[in-house]
Amino acid sequence: MSEPAVLYEVAGGIGELTLNRPENRNAMTPDVLAGLAEAVERAKADASLRALIVTGRGKSFCAGADFKARREEAVEGAGWAPHERAYQTYAPFLSLLDVEVPTVAAMQGHAIGGGLGLAIVCDLRVANESARYGANFVRLGLHPGMANTWLLPRLMGVPNAVELLLTGRLVDGAEAERRGLVHYAVPEADVLVRARALAAEIASAAPLAVRWTKRSLYEGLAWDPKTAARREALLQSRSFETADFREGVAALLGKREPRFEGR
Repeated sequence: MSEPAVLYEVAGGIGELTLNRPENRNAMTPDVLAGLAEAVERAKADASLRALIVTGRGKSFCAGADFKARREEAVEGAGWAPHERAYQTYAPFLSLLDVEVPTVAAMQGHAIGGGLGLAIVCDLRVANESARYGANFVRLGLHPGMANTWLLPRLMGVPNAVELLLTGRLVDGAEAERRGLVHYAVPEADVLVRARALAAEIASAAPLAVRWTKRSLYEGLAWDPKTAARREALLQSRSFETADFREGVAALLGKREPRFEGR
């Protein structure tokens, strides 16, 4: 029997959730989505938890959608409307927003598209200084999803978000730190070490005060990425119908530059 798609363990009040499909770049396959949703539920139910680290095995933190698989297989629920199916694909990742304790993304490898979305729904981010990060949706003929258009301007400022979202460009971890996308960019071997140290620092503070402070911070900002993700899902589902999307995926799988025609 193969190992679980997502590993979850707790030690000293700190949980570690690890995406465990390195051979598939920890892409958003059904087993990864289901495993993450289950781990998040365990974290939410653990009153002794003080911080949660989210990381992955291999060279990718998360590669986002698995375009090698048929889209219909990404989530159950064939009877859903297209925009609801698009939203439900991201729902397990968005469920991290419901975790009361601080969450730390230990981005040991690349995080692209929906994979970057997984990182930015966490409260803090530690990146690999040489890995690649970005929201490359428009390079695939897609409207962004998972609240990327809502979260990125708030995390890194409008000018930086505009450039990354409209070009679909990927940046390395060092540039991501300079632009405010991540808190720290360190060598690959130090990513989990730094994330654990950050989680331990949080865990050493008064747990109720930390939970309440996190809640007050986001309530004060009227933080509502899930509503934004639902709005995005409508336009993303429409872009799935375009010839440009088919060309974008074909180019990605063929390892060539896409030739978009605006249709």
